[in-house]
Amino acid sequence: QVQLVESGGGLVQAGGSLRLSCAASGVTFSNYAMGWFRQAPGKEREFVASINWSGGARYYADSVKGRFAISRDNAKNTVYLQMNTLRPEDTAVYYCGVPSNSLRLIDVRAYEFWGRGTQVTVSS
Repeated sequence: QVQLVESGGGLVQAGGSLRLSCAASGVTFSNYAMGWFRQAPGKEREFVASINWSGGARYYADSVKGRFAISRDNAKNTVYLQMNTLRPEDTAVYYCGVPSNSLRLIDVRAYEFWGRGTQVTVSS
């Protein structure tokens, strides 16, 4: 059974930084791409960043490119999201996920498994 657990969220002032972690179990971690999505109350879950199985390919939403960085450590079964220059608009619950379709890593519909989420709140 696949389990994903996010951590690292919290309250931060605009311009600050956070690093999110997603620990995976129940899979051979290095065989899977991973993604980060976020969802604000009343809104749809939206793509943030994704990374392929080796870490050699990374994708970012336009709204976060240049500010966020996704990485992975396959030895630790963990994917990270470094978030810098945070804005109030970044406030959301952040989820990590595992896709079933490795060709559509920016599409929420391609993801099969999700973590519980971690809250990120950015104050102005």
